[in-house]
Amino acid sequence: MNTHPSTLEADARAQQSAAAIAELTGQPSHDIAVVLGSGWAPAADLLGDTVAEFPITDVPHFAAPVVEGHGGRLRSVDADGVPVLVFLGRTHLYEERGVDAVTHGVRTAAAAGCRAVVLTNGCGGLDPSWTPGTPVIIGDHINLTGASPLHGAHFVDLTHLYSPRLRGICREIDPTLAEGVYAQFRGPMYETPAEITMVRTIGGTLVGMSTALEAIVSRACGMEILGLSLVTNLAAGMSGEPLDHEEVLAAGHAAAERMGGILAQVVRRA
Repeated sequence: MNTHPSTLEADARAQQSAAAIAELTGQPSHDIAVVLGSGWAPAADLLGDTVAEFPITDVPHFAAPVVEGHGGRLRSVDADGVPVLVFLGRTHLYEERGVDAVTHGVRTAAAAGCRAVVLTNGCGGLDPSWTPGTPVIIGDHINLTGASPLHGAHFVDLTHLYSPRLRGICREIDPTLAEGVYAQFRGPMYETPAEITMVRTIGGTLVGMSTALEAIVSRACGMEILGLSLVTNLAAGMSGEPLDHEEVLAAGHAAAERMGGILAQVVRRA
């Protein structure tokens, strides 16, 4: 157990948030958390029956998103008897609210009783065959943010960080799903073509600005983790076109039905 003061403070805030969620939803605990990243919001409607939904700012220690299209709501869903806590949006490191704000959602999910978390994102793809709208399972990640979400001498094993069991369930649901290595940059600027060449050289196939730090804390909290990326654009320098935030959101909306169908089956089997 990590008794570093900063960890204890972060855990205390998570407990307060979880207590507020239980009161607002009328659900004492949830089994699975789903964090919906850029472009994924329409998939939420396919997860199950909405029990309660409210602005994330109704919960203590959460702040509203600063980027249009990044959600900012929390939903409790009944997925055929499985209580699912859905975060419609997340806090990013580039918002400069600190690492604890970035990982507060997954700490809260653990405090709310979640045993597993599904982390989704919109990202750039380095495989030319991954056209915009392609879903990719995250098999591993590379943390290029220069930040650690852990406090003090808190040693956490990241072997098989992204659950082989949950990845296997995804492939059973859709055998065509590819798997990749996600590289998280700090943002908010998109990567340069030279940085994409670096990522390819060190084994990355997906690039974005979220997920890795949340996954590390999720493991530290004892949750099982599934990562799913939605390729919204080819990575910098691959298409010859500039990168655009609206393109990210549009690709997500276009793929929402397929994404929601996969997520709905995953949460019922997880």
